[in-house]
Amino acid sequence: MSWFRKYIEYYKDNPEGLWFKRKVYGWGWMPVKWQGWLVLVVAIAVFALGMTVGEMDDAPGATALGLFLMLAIIFGFGYWKGEKPTWMWGFPDREKENKEK
Repeated sequence: MSWFRKYIEYYKDNPEGLWFKRKVYGWGWMPVKWQGWLVLVVAIAVFALGMTVGEMDDAPGATALGLFLMLAIIFGFGYWKGEKPTWMWGFPDREKENKEK
């Protein structure tokens, strides 16, 4: 099985209907439903708006505020509608996870 197909199967395996799943490598989330992708697009738009306002008004605080709001949106929705983040180094062992529950 190709690694790409394995990624797709991992992200599609979502019986709880979560918006975000843990990344396969590293720490964080990956959007897996359209709602998660929408949250990501809105967060990036907030940051871009802060960058634009910061450059137009020569107000670096607007850029910092946009960055802070973007991170708050992603982390807020990630914790609310996603799996518990943890450091991952490869695909999870589903049998081991089921025994822990």
